[in-house]
Amino acid sequence: MYSLSQNVDTGTLRETFFNNQLRAGHVLSLPPKGDFFVDGKFLFEVGGSKKSFDRIADVPDSFLAVDDTEFGHGNRIPLWMFGMLY
Repeated sequence: MYSLSQNVDTGTLRETFFNNQLRAGHVLSLPPKGDFFVDGKFLFEVGGSKKSFDRIADVPDSFLAVDDTEFGHGNRIPLWMFGMLY
């Protein structure tokens, strides 16, 4: 992305990374809530460390993939861990 522009949106960068890591072994679709629906079952919202569950709070099997954090807790998963799937 940086080869095309010096002004890369951080949110787009995060979502592109998430998409790239999961699409190799999973089916991704765009849901009405959240950012990604994975394998027709799991809903993910991708964001920074301050991202909250507000948009997906009422959805079962929903998770946050958060950047700028080393450790996960509950349904908050560090974004870097998705790099281990590829």
